[in-house]
Amino acid sequence: MTETAKYPRDMTGYGATPPEANWPGGARIAVQIVLNYEEGGENNILHGDLASEAFLSEIVGAAPWPGQRHANMESIYEYGARAGFWRLHRMLKDLPVTVYGVATALARAPEQVKAMLDAGWEVASHGLKWIEHKDMTPQMEREQIAEAIRLHTEVTGQAPKGWYTGRSSENTIELAAETGAFKYIADVYADDVPYWIEVGERDQLIVPYTLDCNDMRFATPQGFNAPAQFLDYLKATFDVLYAEGGRMMSIGLHCRLVGRPGRAQALQQFIEYANSHEGVWFATREEIADHWAAEHPPVRWNRPSQMDKATFVETFGSIFEHSPWIAERAYDLGLGPTHDTATGIHSALSRMFRSASHDERLGVLTAHPDLAGKLAAAGRLTVESTSEQAGAGLDQLTDEERETFQSLNAQYVEKHGFPFIIAVRDHSKPGIMEAFRTRIDHDTETEFDTACRQVERIAELRLKDHFA
Repeated sequence: MTETAKYPRDMTGYGATPPEANWPGGARIAVQIVLNYEEGGENNILHGDLASEAFLSEIVGAAPWPGQRHANMESIYEYGARAGFWRLHRMLKDLPVTVYGVATALARAPEQVKAMLDAGWEVASHGLKWIEHKDMTPQMEREQIAEAIRLHTEVTGQAPKGWYTGRSSENTIELAAETGAFKYIADVYADDVPYWIEVGERDQLIVPYTLDCNDMRFATPQGFNAPAQFLDYLKATFDVLYAEGGRMMSIGLHCRLVGRPGRAQALQQFIEYANSHEGVWFATREEIADHWAAEHPPVRWNRPSQMDKATFVETFGSIFEHSPWIAERAYDLGLGPTHDTATGIHSALSRMFRSASHDERLGVLTAHPDLAGKLAAAGRLTVESTSEQAGAGLDQLTDEERETFQSLNAQYVEKHGFPFIIAVRDHSKPGIMEAFRTRIDHDTETEFDTACRQVERIAELRLKDHFA
């Protein structure tokens, strides 16, 4: 089997047990409101773009107009700046809010920027322009990020601490992280709480955003058609996260969308609903990032997905008794960060064991020592086997018990051609003896399958120890 490229996506995350958020004041939920300020930064030939904007507006089926201005589209965005922003500002000015500000839009909005800063809102960066980045070269996008930071700092008087491109590329997160400028990056939708990623030597905090609790769905197919739908969805999301506890609820807003009067009322009603509960922490994304970094700082460790092959085999080659070839083949699967757990490595190793030939699996079975056999008596077991047998009390047998085990071992091997294998840590000494007496009478095919399942269980327990 040839080695394949490592799969880069992490499909595991925190798994079944996310860390305790420990939100300030014992809050059960952190509610985070984002106001996207994009008006004046959208596609427009006035801005040097090739066509007009076509994204997130009231115009159904809008398409770019190459080389032309689109007066209707422009006026919809202008509504967001001229009216929608101020309606939302009046509603939200006493709450902690994070603005995702497109730098060129902020530069064209002196009154709005002053109002944001006077309200104490966090103004994070939403990129240089509200355009697609997917086709940019890494260097082009790198230059866009640098110019966004420069212009943002010039316009607001302070550098942004958070980043969200939105219409991002596959390189966006890495490029934003490499600047070292941001407490957090938000260009993911992958979790309900923040998490760390490693980008080279840098540990970067990710504070996930949302596209479901987002007024953009007023402008997309199968979205919200009425304010009540938006309100109901926000309340349902809040209720689940509040009941779970320790989660973050992000709400995405746009001046030209929820800033319309027929929709703004739903936002106001949700804020009142959330405030009717105890233990609700309204926070900016920067505040959430600061809290998470203090409560859960990054921890670097020797991740399996980052090991070279020799290290991987040295580390996991003994998980299946004296069978390093299983680890060698597992490495060649191209394991990524989603396998950096006991369950992940167990899955990879077990796959290679299961897909091996009958003779190869038989070799794994015969590599296992007899229970309480001569190797144990002579102290010649592997460290793992020694510990496992001792944990079940098999190192403290009476002479009669030892003779019984050795007699059963001999009968079992003579009948089936491999030693009796059982995950001793799952059983007491009497239970092991009972299983021994029962299984010795099975046909060999049944017993071969049973022994293979027990080998996998032994490997699982060993990996749990390794990752503990």
